[in-house]
Amino acid sequence: MRLNELSTDERQLWSSFPKGGAVDLRDGASPEGPTVRAEVIAELLLGAGDEPARGERPALRLSGAHITGSLDVRFAEIRSPVVMADCRFDEAPLLQGAKFHEVVLTGCILPGLDVGTAQIDGRLVLSECRLSGPLRLTRAQIHGDVDLRDTVIRAPDGEAISAVHLGVGGNMLCTNLDVRGGFRLSGAAVSGEFDLEGATLSNPEGHALDAYHVQIAEDFTFHPGFSAEGRIILSGATVGAAIGFCGAQLRNPHDIALEAVDVSVNRNFDLGEGLSVEGGIQLDGTRIGTRLSFRDAVVTNPGGTAISLRLAQARETDLRTRRPIDGTVDASNAQLGTLYDAADSWPADLRLAETAYDALAAPLTAADRLRWLRRGTGGYLPQPYEQLAASYRRLGHEDEARTVLLAKQRQRRAALPLHRRLWGHVQDATVGYGYRPLRAALWLLALLAVGTLYFTLHPPAPLETGKAPPFNALFYTGDLLLPIAGFGQETAFAPHGTGQWLAYALTAAGWILATTVATGISRATSRQ
Repeated sequence: MRLNELSTDERQLWSSFPKGGAVDLRDGASPEGPTVRAEVIAELLLGAGDEPARGERPALRLSGAHITGSLDVRFAEIRSPVVMADCRFDEAPLLQGAKFHEVVLTGCILPGLDVGTAQIDGRLVLSECRLSGPLRLTRAQIHGDVDLRDTVIRAPDGEAISAVHLGVGGNMLCTNLDVRGGFRLSGAAVSGEFDLEGATLSNPEGHALDAYHVQIAEDFTFHPGFSAEGRIILSGATVGAAIGFCGAQLRNPHDIALEAVDVSVNRNFDLGEGLSVEGGIQLDGTRIGTRLSFRDAVVTNPGGTAISLRLAQARETDLRTRRPIDGTVDASNAQLGTLYDAADSWPADLRLAETAYDALAAPLTAADRLRWLRRGTGGYLPQPYEQLAASYRRLGHEDEARTVLLAKQRQRRAALPLHRRLWGHVQDATVGYGYRPLRAALWLLALLAVGTLYFTLHPPAPLETGKAPPFNALFYTGDLLLPIAGFGQETAFAPHGTGQWLAYALTAAGWILATTVATGISRATSRQ
């Protein structure tokens, strides 16, 4: 391109490029207006300008220009830094497949930007910009930071940001990013932190953020001030430090708002401290190195599963939400470590099938905890009762453990056939299924007193006069009640009428007591 074909602004840029000088057209001094053709910029970047003098470092530094035409440097090797501020592009720059040292765009207005498969040795900065079309970063390799702070991207009918398998050697900085449309970076790898503090993502009919199988070396931060409309997907992600949603707002009503299945987090997964969620949270199979917290969160998904923790693992789990969760909480097969909860925030429907925890931090009685267990709607399940009883035993509260195991048998009884339910009621009334052995002694004493009183007033006649031992109402009643007793009274005397029927009743009661005691002791000492 000849110099006489360039406008005043273009000649200024052409002459400044070899020295890396900055050209600022924001003062409006040019009579033609601050317009620069995209083909002039492309030729400079591709080496058409003057050779730099020794010691000079070429660079494109342009501010306040209106860029006309298409800036197309696809698959080229650009050896000079590209720094542009407050520029307005008529067409989306095409940078895919190119190699750059650094690309910095601040305060620019673009109809879109394609950096797919590009390689940048330093930073990619796209801060305080306004894009009316998509940003494509698919399979790009950025060795430094990716800076999207305070940028607005509008592509509501599709993917506003496409960054599948993006590689970032530094941090992914998205503070106050505003996106309308999908944000997809599945398979991306970030060697630093991923910061979405204050960002707004909106894609109500789809995925607000699809971060499936991403790898984040440090923190994955969504707080404070983050908001999303649509589904957030973190499933399969690996995070070297912590994930935080404190103070965030997630909205995807009647659907899953946060899908984080099989996520691996080395430290905390913080979903508390003011988090508000309208929709479900799914953390199935997620492995958390230290603490999973819902402390002070508000989660609503009426009629559906509000929080799913199936097969999740954490050393500590905090379920002390700001108010009771509206929807089902399913912690089936989860390993929750030390569990923190509060009675005033228990959900109405709590699933604890095969759930394991090391300790319950809240010092509640067995009666309170049984109300906690009965919030489940899955029918009779023995394991939650056994798990709760084991936690009381570890604390040395044997009485509370027996109360829980007795409740387990009563719950089981409701599902049995009629004849077994009747036998269960007998065992419950007599010995509390073996967990209330003192009841058998009280029944025995009561029956012994009744029999002794009656037979004292109405002694039976001896079977053989002159051969029977002296009658003793107490030992006679004991002979009737105790199957293994042998005081010689029962075989020597024969009651009649009412006394005979009372003797039959005492004998039957004795066998029932003996059988239920034996069954109860066997159950109490077994693993059932």
